[in-house]
Amino acid sequence: MFKYPFGTAALLAVTFACSVPAAELAKQPTFTKDIAPIFQEKCQECHRTGSMAPMSLLTYEETRPWAKAIKQKVMTRAMPPWHMDKTVGIQKFANDSSLSEEQIAMISRWVDAGAPMGDLKDMPPPKQFPDFKDWQLAKTLGQPDLVIESEPYKVPAHGQDIWWKPYANIPITEPRWVRAVEIRPTTAPARRVVHHSIARLQQEEPDLRTSLLTAADANNSGPGMLMEWAIGKSYDQYEPGTGKLLLPGSRIWWELHLHAVGEEITAQTQLAIYFYPKGQEPKDRTYLLSFTAGSYVGGEHEQTLDIPPNSVTQTQGYHVLRHPAKLSNFQPHMHLRGKAMAMEAILPDGSTQMLSYVDKFNFNWMTNYIYAEDAVPVLPAGTVIHITAWHDNTANNPSNPDPNQWVGWGERTVDEMAHAWVNVTFLSDDEYQTYVAKKGASVAQAGK
Repeated sequence: MFKYPFGTAALLAVTFACSVPAAELAKQPTFTKDIAPIFQEKCQECHRTGSMAPMSLLTYEETRPWAKAIKQKVMTRAMPPWHMDKTVGIQKFANDSSLSEEQIAMISRWVDAGAPMGDLKDMPPPKQFPDFKDWQLAKTLGQPDLVIESEPYKVPAHGQDIWWKPYANIPITEPRWVRAVEIRPTTAPARRVVHHSIARLQQEEPDLRTSLLTAADANNSGPGMLMEWAIGKSYDQYEPGTGKLLLPGSRIWWELHLHAVGEEITAQTQLAIYFYPKGQEPKDRTYLLSFTAGSYVGGEHEQTLDIPPNSVTQTQGYHVLRHPAKLSNFQPHMHLRGKAMAMEAILPDGSTQMLSYVDKFNFNWMTNYIYAEDAVPVLPAGTVIHITAWHDNTANNPSNPDPNQWVGWGERTVDEMAHAWVNVTFLSDDEYQTYVAKKGASVAQAGK
């Protein structure tokens, strides 16, 4: 049985040197030839002037003073912010930003050798980054078909957390299918005060989820969410042949969680929508669902969590799929006391399959783990999605504001949550059987 071992990164760090061939160990890495390409691929998106990281790693001169700190961060897998346990579950992701063992060993040896610069002729050309005002999806999909903005809100310099929930109409006159969405704060200062931004879709239609899910999931109102933005997640691009449906008269119900940072800042977010071309509508509809750990009492926003002072707690939730389904991603969501979260599939025959396990959850990075196309789990009707969450309400948790406080469910940062955002596409029985036949294996093996 899987025992959810915390701290596997430390063990992996010890074994790196043993996993690298002796000939490779004998080489002395240099910044220009060996390290700069790694930083371009994995680090510079954030570590550059004007972006979110506290230092730039574009040049040798900028990087050299931080060499020892860089080694410590990568050896402990604190950076890049990829908190998936690499020993269990699905390991193929479309957006994997983690370093390989070989890359970590290379950086470590470079630092231990004195962080040499190397020959300038070995330096790769500078990587070109989009402007802050550019959409990330524009690199592959071009400019969005529609951009919707929330109403602005002036966040005071000091005060309690704020939840700004304005509405915005979606200006369409006929049904349109969505293939991708992206959310971003409108300015760099706004990024400082927006903890997260949710775009909920509201439109008049029967809510099909009541026939697709059981328990609390069926109580959610409306056709669901388009997306949640947070640090670590900026867009959703749906698998080919799947998407979300917008109807005339629909609107976005925004939720911006805002916090003061010592100066007055205007907060506002934008939603970019990419449509399928007319005549190329997808066959299957995708829902962004919240698979919770814990239970609900009364309405959908009355989730129960019980986290006593000075304790590490485990909370579990179960969600039954009434139809076959594909799960496209795994995005754990907790707050400051969040420690780890696992998503398992309990199949109708009673067997279990670990899908994903984040063993070092970090509130500052709401990373969305998007499964690679050939690793997406496709599950039969009757599968139970089992979510397990751990919260560390002790003094050993450096993010804990007060280990002597009881903590329950709530929207404030000092309260707690425990759910996984998952894009779910429900399939017909025929589609499911076609998938099984195509894979030539049982669905229990899908994603391995």
